[in-house]
Amino acid sequence: MTQAMETFWVELEDRRYPITIGRGIVDELVKIREDALSKGKKGAVIIDEGLLEACPAFCEKVTDSLVHLILPSGEATKSAHYLAEIWDFLAKSKIDRSGFLFALGGGVIGDLTGFAAATYLRGISFYQVPSTLLAMVDSSVGGKTGINLSSGKNLVGSFHQPSAVWADLDLLDTLPEREFSAGMAEVVKYGLLGDLGLFEQLLSEKEKINSNSLGLGKLIKQCCVNKAAIVEQDEREVSNNNGGRALLNLGHTFAHAIESVAGYGNYLHGEAVAIGMVCAWRLSVALGHFTESNEDAFIGFLHRYELPSTLKEPLQLEKLMIAMCSDKKVSHGNLRFILLKDVGSAFQAELSSVTEVREVWQSVGAVS
Repeated sequence: MTQAMETFWVELEDRRYPITIGRGIVDELVKIREDALSKGKKGAVIIDEGLLEACPAFCEKVTDSLVHLILPSGEATKSAHYLAEIWDFLAKSKIDRSGFLFALGGGVIGDLTGFAAATYLRGISFYQVPSTLLAMVDSSVGGKTGINLSSGKNLVGSFHQPSAVWADLDLLDTLPEREFSAGMAEVVKYGLLGDLGLFEQLLSEKEKINSNSLGLGKLIKQCCVNKAAIVEQDEREVSNNNGGRALLNLGHTFAHAIESVAGYGNYLHGEAVAIGMVCAWRLSVALGHFTESNEDAFIGFLHRYELPSTLKEPLQLEKLMIAMCSDKKVSHGNLRFILLKDVGSAFQAELSSVTEVREVWQSVGAVS
């Protein structure tokens, strides 16, 4: 299948970078690499092991003439251990401050490589080459990088924008269905938090979207444009004006707690986000901010993509609450949530009482 490449720009205060979406993008990456090498720059590639196994020709074409490091697939890789491994690899490869990195993989490799690029020699350039739907629509855009700690997800990180994002739809052809569905959780998130038209479009689709859907490139671009608009206004998540960049965390305070308590890897990130969005929906209703009663239609959408709306196995309520209190979004000891005023309209709220939060957790299967 052929599809024309399309590029748009993320416009930040003092710089800009392109996001290119389409098929056959690997040839453009080769041009980037060859141009950099012709200027005497040294580059390296960090590759997800699963991607290398699924798409060896793509990876080999990118890594030709570059040193590369292969890392295990899965959330456990987003750790201090593998961050240090990348630092050592870059140092031994004599990558200097003019050097650059390619991040080939999903959100784990993108976040980890981005943080390595942000901190090695106090900052070098990197390119995001997302290989999953979730990474294409969300984690590769906006410059959030970081690693997990045993205490919680994404507790250490940095804002470090990529030099470019290259989303090659060819990579999605080998993506497992479960991984594709996890990406759809982040897609519908953009509808819930600020794009009613997108939300209604997704719920009205009669057939499941897949890697061969004709409108997939357009859908990915719509999500990226929505995220870029928020990032452009609040790059470092400092705005309190209607939530700013924090709105992108819809469902994530719940989701990160699920991932932490269940053990990284037991839930794909998008699966945890799906449950987290159900929790955010119910918390919004419980607090009187949201009167939408069509929860069944939303849960029906999640189930169409085999996304969970309740915990797969019961988790201890107190452990979930403790994990939430370790979340990076806690402020002055109070939990902060992204809540809904309506479908397509979200805001940030700080809660001093957690009674309703506990009840919401119980509604999705948490136990005392």
